Amino acid sequence: MLLAVDIGNTNITLGAFEDANLEFTARLATDTRKTADQYAVEIKNLLSLYSLQTEEIEDCIIASVVPAVGKSISRAVSKLCNIVPLMLGPGVKTGLNIKIDNPSQLGADLVAGAVGALDAYHTPCVVIDMGTASTISVLDRNGAFLGGVIAAGVRLTLKALTENTAQLSSIPIEAPESVIGANTTECMQSGLVFGAAAMIDGLLLRIEKELGEKPTVVATGGLSKEIIRHCTSNIIYNENLLLDGLRVIYEKNN
Repeated sequence: MLLAVDIGNTNITLGAFEDANLEFTARLATDTRKTADQYAVEIKNLLSLYSLQTEEIEDCIIASVVPAVGKSISRAVSKLCNIVPLMLGPGVKTGLNIKIDNPSQLGADLVAGAVGALDAYHTPCVVIDMGTASTISVLDRNGAFLGGVIAAGVRLTLKALTENTAQLSSIPIEAPESVIGANTTECMQSGLVFGAAAMIDGLLLRIEKELGEKPTVVATGGLSKEIIRHCTSNIIYNENLLLDGLRVIYEKNN
């Protein structure tokens, strides 16, 4: 069984694959203060929760945008399963033709999402990942990674609002009944949810114009499901896109 681990700034997503079948997914909080031993205990408990033994994990692939946590998770998996995880980075075969100015700067999460999209969808393709940051990746009709967009994530925007204003407090991130809010909470929710949806729609129109053709659009990550339901664009939701991408990358290297 293959353990795929996607380490983001806020959450760590784990998935176990038996061939191409995703047997389970689970999440841990990303915490740079935790040691490899602490993560080992948490991962072992998660596996037990899904009735898996550490001996059943035959290999592991990790994508991380938090290097310190990536190292801790790698050591944790090594201790638990007696394997050396494959860390997504330079030298790992992805099959992705990266056309940005400096390919080495492309985040492991964006690589995994792009590979997952190429494996499952028609090109050209746009991948939206809404986590701590909201990112948009653009793949041309030949599957080449052209570049994209990075914006502040919805939770990050809310945090900035509440920490830098005297009279605005934290709120649930959900759409109000009307764009025109009748109270402070609704006004903030409108700006966060409808504002993010409008940004996505606007950027997709501009991307389509630059590509010269209509792309397949797929969204993943954190708040995507809540936001894209308020978009006017046709967007496919795939919760496990990055894990699927990691599985494909693992297969290319084995």
